[in-house]
Amino acid sequence: MSARRSSDSVSPPAAPAEEGDESRPALPRLGSGKTTINDIARLTGVSKKTVSRVINGSELVHPETREKVQALMTELGYSPDPQARGLAFRHSFLIGLVFDNPTAQYIVNMQYGALDALRDSGFELVVHPCDSKQADYIEGIKRFVQRQKLYGVILIPRVSEDQALADALQELGIRYARIASVPLDEPTRMVLTHDRRAGAEVAEYLESLGHRQVGLITGPKRYRSSIERGGGFIEGLARRGIKLSETHIYEGGYTFESGVAGAEALLRQSPRATAIFACNDEMAAGVYKAALRMGLSIPGDLSVVGYDDSPLASQLWPPLTTIHLPVRDLGRQAAGLLLAKDWPQAREAPAAFTVSPHLVVRDSTQPPRS
Repeated sequence: MSARRSSDSVSPPAAPAEEGDESRPALPRLGSGKTTINDIARLTGVSKKTVSRVINGSELVHPETREKVQALMTELGYSPDPQARGLAFRHSFLIGLVFDNPTAQYIVNMQYGALDALRDSGFELVVHPCDSKQADYIEGIKRFVQRQKLYGVILIPRVSEDQALADALQELGIRYARIASVPLDEPTRMVLTHDRRAGAEVAEYLESLGHRQVGLITGPKRYRSSIERGGGFIEGLARRGIKLSETHIYEGGYTFESGVAGAEALLRQSPRATAIFACNDEMAAGVYKAALRMGLSIPGDLSVVGYDDSPLASQLWPPLTTIHLPVRDLGRQAAGLLLAKDWPQAREAPAAFTVSPHLVVRDSTQPPRS
């Protein structure tokens, strides 16, 4: 073993600064590794526990110390791992989004809304697609919740409409927020969309243009949104003296393909419909394709109305008249509802959250030709 030369002597490490000490050494290179909570504690001269308290919003930290720790975390770009943070708690700092919805844009907008609410909260969003037609889908969701130690869960249609799933989450002690078109739970667990009211608005608008031969393409019967949108449309027509026959109602699947099939079936009926209401925009796009195949112009021969006001609605030609459903707001409100219950920095949860869909008139509708 080689002897150490006297010139190689190593200075003893400096004593750590007191927790309230404002001074800290110049930032060293931390190497290629990710900044850790230990680095933050060492460079600010406080304990790891104090840094953890700052991260978790504890009030047991002196304001000056909190400010110093937060400033360094910002300077170093430090972001705590939500799973690691959860080790100190019974839950992680994760919010789950559970869905069984075939409309991709709906899911994307919902995620954006939830992330709006979670920004700067320390929480992250994880998603879990499922197939509610499977007999054991609730068990799969329970495993997901337990494995991730979720803080809370956002349930969107159609899974939000399943009382058995809500009961299972309650048994696990997991908070949840349900998005649905009708009240299904305690007001503080619900975000309501009032789809029936919007369906009636479509009916009243088409009748006001002079349409009396109309067709309806619903979503799947197992979706409450489909029941509410279609039911509101039928009721709205009835109030205007129009009875919609069963031959002019087609059950679709909230997909483009089912919109094509539904329109072809409806447009073969006699008398032919002069207007079709499709219960989402993807099916309405399918109506466009069917009309093109049959040599019908929109809106000259056929007026079309959709639902959701997804980006697709303004990209179609002519642009689609549709019901605007503020999906991003739904996600934002549902996530905010979960945070508001325990976190003092979040706004207090109101008695209930609601959104109000409304009609956006574009170029796919006009009075029928005489």
